[in-house]
Amino acid sequence: MDQIKIGKFIASCRKEVGLTQAVLAEKLGISDRAVSKWETGKSMPDSGIMLELCDILKINVNELLSGERIMTETYNKKAEENLLAMKHEVDEKNRQLLRLEIIIGVPATIAGFALCGVAAFVDMPNGLRIGLIVFALVMILAVAFIAVGIEQIAGYYECQKCHDRHVPTYWQTNLAPHIGRTRYMKCPACGKWSYQKKVISKEEEE
Repeated sequence: MDQIKIGKFIASCRKEVGLTQAVLAEKLGISDRAVSKWETGKSMPDSGIMLELCDILKINVNELLSGERIMTETYNKKAEENLLAMKHEVDEKNRQLLRLEIIIGVPATIAGFALCGVAAFVDMPNGLRIGLIVFALVMILAVAFIAVGIEQIAGYYECQKCHDRHVPTYWQTNLAPHIGRTRYMKCPACGKWSYQKKVISKEEEE
């Protein structure tokens, strides 16, 4: 989606209905700075207020996401394009989260084991040695918990029995035996246990 185009469209529609940024913001219960960011293309309206915003601007959601008025005959096509664009954005955010998991997890784990190695092989007072090992283990565990949290919310897990794609709870994910991002869990749809693979999208990609 073209945020600049959408922002200009919001500004145009706001002026058409005779509202200032401050008045529109007040009607939506947000700051006029947020409205300014929309209109300059720096951010998008939150999904929770899109319907209310469209109602005030006398447009529909598809027109908002398209950044233009839509003729009746092209409405369905635009709706499909907007849904696909939103799906691609969500999928890309999930990919970025999974990359973040690696960026955070791998260096921290290596650093933790390196500190344990230093504590084991370098001559130092016992108190310092124990403190270093404890610090390294706490760091590894903390990063592991954070990494699992990132993995859990990014995308879905696919049951290998019924192929249902779902998002388990944090602790279901954390406590599940795993090989990489494939975790042995119970499927909420069919109730069977299997090694469920991490996937990006809710539906199978063509």
